[in-house]
Amino acid sequence: MVYYSTIMITINVQEAKTHLSHYLDEVAKGESFILCKRNKPVAEIRPILSKVTAKRPIGLAKGTFTIPAAFFDELPEETISLFSGVTL
Repeated sequence: MVYYSTIMITINVQEAKTHLSHYLDEVAKGESFILCKRNKPVAEIRPILSKVTAKRPIGLAKGTFTIPAAFFDELPEETISLFSGVTL
């Protein structure tokens, strides 16, 4: 079994306030930090995942499952009443 361990850099609030620009540059590069108040962890500063710019291809699941004909049958009245809030 292989375990991957990442070492988080811890910084105190005063240090973060003093060198905020530097730490933001590091976060932009992918680095994460643990923000501490009086040496006790209170928050994690990490990069925000970027949005996916490419469109998802259509039909990725084609052929992996089938929809039974019963799927298109009408719902029973008691099930419909659950959606409408009307009791039978």
